[in-house]
Amino acid sequence: MKKTLPVFIIVLIIAVFGVMWWLAKDEAPKPVVTSFEECVEAGNPVMESYPRQCRGDDQIFTENIGNELEKTDLIQVDYPRPNQIISSPLTITGEARGSWYFEASFPVILTDWDGLIIAQGIATAKDDWMTTDFVPFEATLTFAADKNVYSNKGSLILKKDNPSGLPEHDDALEIPVVFAGVTASPVACTADAKLCPDGSAVGRTGPNCEFAECPAVD
Repeated sequence: MKKTLPVFIIVLIIAVFGVMWWLAKDEAPKPVVTSFEECVEAGNPVMESYPRQCRGDDQIFTENIGNELEKTDLIQVDYPRPNQIISSPLTITGEARGSWYFEASFPVILTDWDGLIIAQGIATAKDDWMTTDFVPFEATLTFAADKNVYSNKGSLILKKDNPSGLPEHDDALEIPVVFAGVTASPVACTADAKLCPDGSAVGRTGPNCEFAECPAVD
């Protein structure tokens, strides 16, 4: 009996610590979902609308497609589509109203995640541009994306040609793209969490490892 008692105490201590560890594991804050991409990665359902939507943590996150829907009556891009993976050289095709051109062309710009211009060129009309109808265009950009960046995302900007220089005549279509061969290297944030007024917890996120916003409290 005397030999059995110490063994029983040791087993009891191990069991208590095991239960405490399991409870602490269950109480650990879940990964904070702050974007459409994070919602998809978390395995949440995606609604096949356009743009696509993902439901997670009682919130709906919408995929970023730039301002394509706002400009669809002025300019339309066939390739690349929003969030499509691109590589160099990039051939851009689509169609735009004749009013988008000047002298049968308009500027095209490619930027990285930080908004830095990594390529720029000219899209040229493939037909008579002196019309109010849609006219097909084509442009080719050669670029080298920096592989040591926070994100592999960028923006393709197709600007309306504005020879007058007046800001009221400016316009642009901007669509998000993803660079091939660039591995996003986000900063490794610490795993600590911030307690919110409603009792929930939020973790650190983003390039600066700032705490995510707490849920709104009525």
